[in-house]
Amino acid sequence: MLELRDVAVSYGRIEALKGVSLSVKQGEIVALIGANGAGKSTTLMAVSGVSALTAGTVFFRGERIDDRPVHEIVGLGISQVPEGRRIFPRMTVRENLEMGAFSRSKQEYVSGINQVFEMFPTLFERQRQLGGTLSGGEQQMLAIGRALMSRPSLLLLDEPSLGLAPIIVSRIFKILREINEQGTTVLLVEQNAKAALHLANRAYVMETGRIVMEGPASQLEKDPGIKKAYLGE
Repeated sequence: MLELRDVAVSYGRIEALKGVSLSVKQGEIVALIGANGAGKSTTLMAVSGVSALTAGTVFFRGERIDDRPVHEIVGLGISQVPEGRRIFPRMTVRENLEMGAFSRSKQEYVSGINQVFEMFPTLFERQRQLGGTLSGGEQQMLAIGRALMSRPSLLLLDEPSLGLAPIIVSRIFKILREINEQGTTVLLVEQNAKAALHLANRAYVMETGRIVMEGPASQLEKDPGIKKAYLGE
């Protein structure tokens, strides 16, 4: 479904990505783990068209997309939940969700918002409430719901557990599994490596802009080096 080939991204003289190659097959949950500054978020932004490539190519369903603008990439079926949620705080919950459906028809909007409210009953209850007044966990649900409103076939998630209590993290990851089981492929960037590896089918490990390890998530979870570096064991 998704393939990155030797992707490089630079910010001025800083090389954020140095020849990253990875793939995501349809129906998978693939985790991308690594320390702060490893290039995980930049990888997602390269896929979604936010960060311009200095080298390499990105393919989605066999079609090159790294030369397309962001709105066209969304229209192809890729949606991103950014780090820090970045909801519109002065807009209501419902208005935030409407923003996620800008590329869809009225019929798709109606079915999409019904699906989101079914998945997140709290958002239905608070649909007239301003986004900025929600709790951190509720804002994360809203950010995920907004991304789902574009009806993506590939969902990119950047640190969905950031700043949330463990009980909320468990709930969010349960929802991500449900989203995947309903047919949405997931590429997950997550510093909570233990939770990410438990959720994912496969995983990649990034260090200083490069992929240094990859394999089945269950296998990486048992790797002594991964345990020491990322799982606190």
